[in-house]
Amino acid sequence: MTEAKKVMLKLKSADEKVFDVTKDVANMSMTVKNLIEDLGYEDGSDEPIPLPSVNAAALEHVIKYCNHHVDDPPSRWPDYVDKSEPWGFDADFLKPFKEDLPGLFDVIAAANFMDIKNLLELCCKQVAGIIKGKSVEELRETFGLKNDFSEEEWAQVQRENAWCD
Repeated sequence: MTEAKKVMLKLKSADEKVFDVTKDVANMSMTVKNLIEDLGYEDGSDEPIPLPSVNAAALEHVIKYCNHHVDDPPSRWPDYVDKSEPWGFDADFLKPFKEDLPGLFDVIAAANFMDIKNLLELCCKQVAGIIKGKSVEELRETFGLKNDFSEEEWAQVQRENAWCD
């Protein structure tokens, strides 16, 4: 018995790169799933589905994540959110972003735009882990933020919020 042919679709990034994906992978995005229905692409199409808010690099990561998790039952997806650290594929997926925060933020924006809740939660948890336990100065350094307070203003903010320490 032969395996049924998978319905294929094309996703087009903001920078015009086209990616081929199965309909099952595409349907992991609620945004894309709705577009498939609205555009009448249920049986596939050679016309790419535009994703104007998602760059190619981020879309490549999103597709990698979705390809891995496409066969996961929905009831299993939230498991990693309750754990202290991601494991297996998800941990490996996040490794490159420890040194590439802009890339991580692009994937977060893509997951948000595409409405892929589990990927969004996984990436946001990674950002929370980066932030946890850091001082204001360390956060500024990590995220490349400039302190726009004068010395007097900063001293006042510190006095007013001394209870936070």
